[in-house]
Amino acid sequence: MIAAVLPTYNRSKLNFERGEGVRVFTPEGDAYLDFGAGVAVTSCGHSHPHLVAALTEQAQKIWHTSNIYQMPGQEKLAFRLIEKTFADTVFFTNSGAEALECSIKMARKYHAVIGQPERFRIITFEGAFHGRTLATIAAGGQAKYLEGFGPKVEGFDQVPFGDHDALKAAIGPETAGILIEPIQGEGGVRPVPPQCLRGLRELCDANGILLLLDEVQCGIGRTGKLFAHEWAGITPDIMAIAKGIGGGFPLGACLATENAAQGMTAGTHGSTFGGNPLATAVGNAVLDVVLADGFLDNVLQRSLNLKQKLAQLKDSYPAVIEDIRGQGLMMGIKCRVPNTEFQTAALDHKLLTIAAGDNVVRLLPPLVVTDSDIAEAVSKLEMTCRALQAQKAVA
Repeated sequence: MIAAVLPTYNRSKLNFERGEGVRVFTPEGDAYLDFGAGVAVTSCGHSHPHLVAALTEQAQKIWHTSNIYQMPGQEKLAFRLIEKTFADTVFFTNSGAEALECSIKMARKYHAVIGQPERFRIITFEGAFHGRTLATIAAGGQAKYLEGFGPKVEGFDQVPFGDHDALKAAIGPETAGILIEPIQGEGGVRPVPPQCLRGLRELCDANGILLLLDEVQCGIGRTGKLFAHEWAGITPDIMAIAKGIGGGFPLGACLATENAAQGMTAGTHGSTFGGNPLATAVGNAVLDVVLADGFLDNVLQRSLNLKQKLAQLKDSYPAVIEDIRGQGLMMGIKCRVPNTEFQTAALDHKLLTIAAGDNVVRLLPPLVVTDSDIAEAVSKLEMTCRALQAQKAVA
């Protein structure tokens, strides 16, 4: 008999009743240290008082009107994102996949309105993850997500991650743009080196195509800058964001330059819920926190501490940990044991982590994490490694 909730998730038996900062609590009162943050979503931690106040205040006014009418909170959030980024305009969505759908449509429409309708193909990279819609699973190109859903949506050309020759060879007369995550999340926390992002920008400019960035997971301060591409000193034409911008409330956005967005006129795209008053009230509150003086500097300091401690852990447990990778508070532990075993063992010590591709376990703590929290997490990771190393020795 099928479950009441469609059984598309391999859920843990755990459930959490409340959260506070970087901790979540079961109904029985057991505390877990949350170094998954709902897959990089709870950027400001659980029950952040400023976010709670913003949502509560808005909930007592109006919840929804649809995008038929003016929404001052949405315009405020758009202007703030524009002020802090490359963008000239913003389209609000409910999720990262929707933000990527808008990005893909925008890139195609751009070429159509400038007289190049044949340019509709997007180059993507092996290991990428861009969402679960028919278009975004085609963009990601992973067989396990494509299987059984009919013909793959046309228009995506995938090249190996880091293969510059293959990338250049893939650009043709039908190419509209290049889509990449500055740090692959689901693909195993694989950062794109700054010089490669700069090379992508130059390649796009030289070929008259658009650079699309997926910062759904690595954006909103997770690397110590508001967006990860800032470390390379480049700007995209279009960028999809979500997760951290809502702090736990469903919110995403597609940011673009005026040039890239010129084809997106009235009626070309839309969303019933996207950017509604509740969502944008929370989004504005998240920016209040993340853009406050010293906040991103603090993220950088905490991330350096975490990276150093993880390196020490790798040196101490080489039979368990192969490599440490990532940037900021988006770190990955590449395991020598199955990453699911590592994740389960960490859970035994009440530490929440997130599995990823390439046999990696992700550490994605809320950006409000403290050095004390990091010390506690590393202590739990050490107990995890010790138990796994002992198991390997017995085997």
